[in-house]
Amino acid sequence: VMEAPPLVLSHLIEIHYKYKLRRWRGEMGDPVQLKDEGNKHFQAGDIDKAIECYTNAIKVCKDKKVLAVIHRNRSACYLKKENYTNAASDASKAIDVDASDIKALYRRCQALEKLGKLDMAFKDVQRCATLEPKNKTFLETLRRLGAEIQAKLKTTFSTDSRVQNMFEILLDEEMEKDKREKAANNLIVLSREDAGAERIFQNNGVPLLLNMIETGKPEMILAAIRTLSGMCTGHKARVSQDTGKENEIALATCNLFQCINDSLTGGDTREYGKEASLVLDASKDLKTILLSLLEMVSSSKVSGHGRDQALNLLNKNVPRKDKKEKNNSRTLFTIDHGLKKILKVCGQVPELPDQLPLTENTQLIASVLLNKLYDDLTCDPERNNFRDICDEYIKSKIDPNNMDKTIHAINTISGLLQGPFDVGNALVGRQGIMEMMVALCGSEREVDQMVAVEALIHASSKMSRASFIITNGVSLLKDIYKKTKNEKIKIRSLVGLCKLGSAGGDDYSLRQFAEGSTEKLAKQCRKWLCNPQIDTKTRKWAIEGLAYLTNDADVKDDFVEDELAMKAMFELAKSKDKTILYAVACILINCTNCYDKKEIIPELVQLAKFSKQHVPEQHPKDKKDFIEKRVKRLLKGGVTSALAVMVKADSSILTDQTKEMLARVFLALSEDPKDRGTIVAQGGGKALIPLALEGTDVGKVKASHALAKIAAISNPEIAFPGERVYEVVRPLVNLLHTDREGMQNFEALRGLTNLAGYSEKLRVKIVKEKALPEIENYMFEEHDQIRQAATECMCNLVTCKEVQDRYLEDGNDKLKLLVLLCGEDDESLQIAAAGALAMITASQKKLCTKLTRVTTQWLEILQRLCLHVNPRIQHRGLVIVYNMLNSDDSELAKKLIESEMLEILTVIGKAEDNPKRQDPIDTARTCLVKAMDLGLIKPFSSPS
Repeated sequence: VMEAPPLVLSHLIEIHYKYKLRRWRGEMGDPVQLKDEGNKHFQAGDIDKAIECYTNAIKVCKDKKVLAVIHRNRSACYLKKENYTNAASDASKAIDVDASDIKALYRRCQALEKLGKLDMAFKDVQRCATLEPKNKTFLETLRRLGAEIQAKLKTTFSTDSRVQNMFEILLDEEMEKDKREKAANNLIVLSREDAGAERIFQNNGVPLLLNMIETGKPEMILAAIRTLSGMCTGHKARVSQDTGKENEIALATCNLFQCINDSLTGGDTREYGKEASLVLDASKDLKTILLSLLEMVSSSKVSGHGRDQALNLLNKNVPRKDKKEKNNSRTLFTIDHGLKKILKVCGQVPELPDQLPLTENTQLIASVLLNKLYDDLTCDPERNNFRDICDEYIKSKIDPNNMDKTIHAINTISGLLQGPFDVGNALVGRQGIMEMMVALCGSEREVDQMVAVEALIHASSKMSRASFIITNGVSLLKDIYKKTKNEKIKIRSLVGLCKLGSAGGDDYSLRQFAEGSTEKLAKQCRKWLCNPQIDTKTRKWAIEGLAYLTNDADVKDDFVEDELAMKAMFELAKSKDKTILYAVACILINCTNCYDKKEIIPELVQLAKFSKQHVPEQHPKDKKDFIEKRVKRLLKGGVTSALAVMVKADSSILTDQTKEMLARVFLALSEDPKDRGTIVAQGGGKALIPLALEGTDVGKVKASHALAKIAAISNPEIAFPGERVYEVVRPLVNLLHTDREGMQNFEALRGLTNLAGYSEKLRVKIVKEKALPEIENYMFEEHDQIRQAATECMCNLVTCKEVQDRYLEDGNDKLKLLVLLCGEDDESLQIAAAGALAMITASQKKLCTKLTRVTTQWLEILQRLCLHVNPRIQHRGLVIVYNMLNSDDSELAKKLIESEMLEILTVIGKAEDNPKRQDPIDTARTCLVKAMDLGLIKPFSSPS
């Protein structure tokens, strides 16, 4: 045994005895005495004092039998206080010691009865009556509880009569409104439970619900449809049996159809036992549903909201979700039986009489559906069939003697140009179509002009087409713009000019119009946009115009400087008209310059100039400092709140391409760390989650990157409130893949580090998402910042049991890597690695011994940590030393003290108190006390 140097003798003795004294002060009194005091207080009626005495007695009592009595007594107190949960808990602890403790059994029975657990209470009193058969109290309680259980069962089984009663109330027109609403709500709630839904079904519920629908009253229809939705969710057998408030009814009906479809196709994966096998073939039912939806699409009896929901259901359920699936039969069936019906919706002109009821979103949803159907086709014969049906439909509608039919055909082509562009473009290229569009622009009827101008706008999306229209249509559009007094036509013709003027994109050298012309067009668009007296649909076209014109950097700068125009656009983006989303996204993409840019290689530019080829030129205002200023202006104008609303739009309108654009904008906005707080405050964190989980691969990566930037420096509780924080983990883990960019890896690691430090549940979630192998991989990374970020992330994860188990496994170098990283020169890396090692050796004592076997340099590295000038690193090193002394491995502790470590601990421990280095000093002293307790050192006694 070694002796401590005399310089620290008195100090060590003082610490030693203080430490021992604190341990001895655990003696708090005699439990039996405390129990007796509690009994006196209970008899005196002072229940709170009695509980306090019993609680103190429980803390110090070691005798199991005495402890059981104290728990039983405290249970009686809790019964008096009507704290039945604690009463039952304490009685259970007494019963655990003695299963025949009759007092504890009866007290638990009383508590359980009050908690409504009659069956459990009955079992306890039954046991009491068995132990004391002549006890009248037990027999009376047994009889009473038996009667109550029977009554409860009778009530449960009478649910059938309650269901019947609910229907009678709902179908009784003379019944009070409040009672009918209550009955409707009860029915809906009952239908969402499997047992309740089955009772409704077995009690002739479907015909009665159909009777409710036939009343024609919105509240009755809504209640019936929601009840049917609850009954049909995930249940194939029940589904096969089924055959102002307008928007709610449409949404509820949509939900019903979706439940039916999921149940029949296997979209609902829940198990329902033998009943599911009652329906052998669902294909007939699915075809019936498809035909019904297609009939709704073109029916004049269906409301606009109903038509939207029918189209949404087709969008969601007809095209294949995964192109790897070979079966596209639903798409082919829909094209054969319903393509013309969808084209009919696209061709509607609301300004004409006898048109189908539409909302502002209907025709765009139809165009999106056409695009998805066309994309789902697998071979040329299928595509040719699609084109032939479209061609045949257009030809059948063109009639020189009937202008209404002709403009219906032109509007249908507009719908195709917004959907499967190639199909629409081919139709525009047919002989006579373009000429007809130009001729309609000169028509006397304003509606003809409006439809034709819109068609020209959609047709000029390709450069070649735009060049043709610039040659043939610019003068025509200018004439319409100057001569017409109708604002709707004027603004559309202006948008046509805007689109043609921006045909060169952001290439400064390909400006179609004279210098200053695009700025004038943009100024007029902003003027219309800010005019609240113009209807929303017309103002939408002003945004369309700006979407094209903001390819010009001068227009971008002018737009972000015009605060009124920006805010007007954001307000429109939050409106019910969701057809505006793509145009708004285009403007934001242009203003933030977050579109993909081709890398310009100087050598190739010189070669192109030499061969007299066109070389794209960057506008001076598209440089980084101008872009940063525009981003700041957009954030100040409230762009984040507008984006948050846009993300919530209907999935059919919010296409994957639009989602990708919004993700790009979010990433551009979150570039500066100072702006991320503003994004979080306006709901940007929540809005990014769905963008990171759904959409194109590029879009999901961009959104995940923006999420990582926010997660890295924000409080997760504020940025992603509630359960949303757990949804953030997967997108960040996906960014760790090796095919991602280094910056994306780095930001993801920082984000996961912050999340891992927040809660144990999040650490478990990160492990479950299989992030550990990727994080460990990046701990070997040559790039210093990525390696540091990975180590910091691991430091926050090591408190998780699953992570500790990985370090305990044999046959890997995980622990060795942590030890070696502690020996690196980078202080931030040392802090992270030493922190991880300190926490993991504190949790798993076996790792202290394993640490000495993974590398021969362990002691040298540990001594360097303990001597480090940085107090944070030094403190971590000393904690590791303490963990090793406390590891129950006496040989290891002895080896440490026999090394130079004792001298290091002594020097640090005898230092004067210093607030800047107090943690290392206190830890060193604790290590010395521990060594003294182990008998490895002893106080040096000086001669008297």
